[in-house]
Amino acid sequence: MKHLFIINPIAGGKKGQYVETERKINGFTAQLDEPYEIYITKAPMDAWRKIEREADSGGKLRVYACGGDGTLNECVNGAAGRANTAITHYPCGTGNDFIKTFGKANIEKFRNLSALVRGTVRPLDLIDCGGRYGINICSVGIDARIGTDVHKYSRIPVIGGATGYIVSLVANVIKGVKQNFRISTGEETIEREFTLVCACNGRFYGGGFNPVPEAQPDDGILEYLVIDGVSRLKVAGVVRKYYQGRFRELGGIVTHIRGRNMKIEGDCEFVVNIDGEAVMAEEICFKVADKGVNFIFPEEMDYFE
Repeated sequence: MKHLFIINPIAGGKKGQYVETERKINGFTAQLDEPYEIYITKAPMDAWRKIEREADSGGKLRVYACGGDGTLNECVNGAAGRANTAITHYPCGTGNDFIKTFGKANIEKFRNLSALVRGTVRPLDLIDCGGRYGINICSVGIDARIGTDVHKYSRIPVIGGATGYIVSLVANVIKGVKQNFRISTGEETIEREFTLVCACNGRFYGGGFNPVPEAQPDDGILEYLVIDGVSRLKVAGVVRKYYQGRFRELGGIVTHIRGRNMKIEGDCEFVVNIDGEAVMAEEICFKVADKGVNFIFPEEMDYFE
């Protein structure tokens, strides 16, 4: 079995942080008695392609995504559907949101390399987004637009960091908080203006949003929230309750659907958030991919028990 440590050199947003991550992994791998490789990504999708090449050899492969949720997403896509490949997250990014699903007490266990290497493998569901996979939360609407633009504003020196999110939020509220979508679940189709639509396999995204607190990534079901179009005056209150997982308090403007697929079509191209990564589409289908990836859980982690 080979151990492949994928390091994203820009994860966490701190210059040179990956050097410390590489140092820690180098110190640990001296204890391994199996083949290993430390691979530093060179471009977007590089991790995806690297894992596919390694997995095609046919041998057993364990992949450690050393970065944030974007790095994990690339590794998920490289490993999806491959029986000989298992992945996990060694969190050193900004949000590290997906593993928050398993509780605060277990987050530090993912930072224990020894526990990860000795960990157990369990298949998890994925969200199939028309050929690209998400493992956590995918969405369209105002949150996807904010997440796409935040990087643009954060690069401005006088703004930067968390302030970039606030600036992006204000800018997108000014642009408008509603879009016209046609949504189909297979049983019914509805078309009108919506503020936000999300598909949850995990529980947290966007640095702390917790839309459906009971979402489970191994139950063969996705938790969908469909939020009707609201005014600019109401959007702050709606987003606050959505952030806190209090969607049931939103009355008639939110529909909660537990299902396996949902198709969303727009009048024009729109932003789709896939685990924090933005893609553009005129239509998207979020459907569950049962047991789509093998995931490594740290030794002595008791979440599923």
